[in-house]
Amino acid sequence: MAYEIANSAVKITLVAGEDLSAKQFYFVKINSSGLAVACSGATDKPIGVLQNDPTSGKEAIVTVVGGTKVVASASIDEGVLIGTASTGKADAKVPGTDTTEYVVGQVILASGADGEILTAVVNCANPHRAA
Repeated sequence: MAYEIANSAVKITLVAGEDLSAKQFYFVKINSSGLAVACSGATDKPIGVLQNDPTSGKEAIVTVVGGTKVVASASIDEGVLIGTASTGKADAKVPGTDTTEYVVGQVILASGADGEILTAVVNCANPHRAA
């Protein structure tokens, strides 16, 4: 089944705090200066998924809530809960197991391998631990 991502996503614009030109469709977070940087730990709290490819100091467009493409860290099936891997890619999160990591979405169109793009619905405005 094909899914279309409607224009109903909530997006924000932040300033890139580092070169994100190779991080389109990766999870990003806000650093202590209020700038968008790539997630670099599985326990990071993502602000959303980067939609463009800015260099440092340029505008970073970030989907906070809604449908989006995300680069996967592995094969991830439909219906699986996701958050960030240490690479900023989508990673499967298991409630009761990944209790120090944040669940911020659910896959609606699977990925077959690391580096493939999946489709997910995310809600980074209200992340919760995979408790």
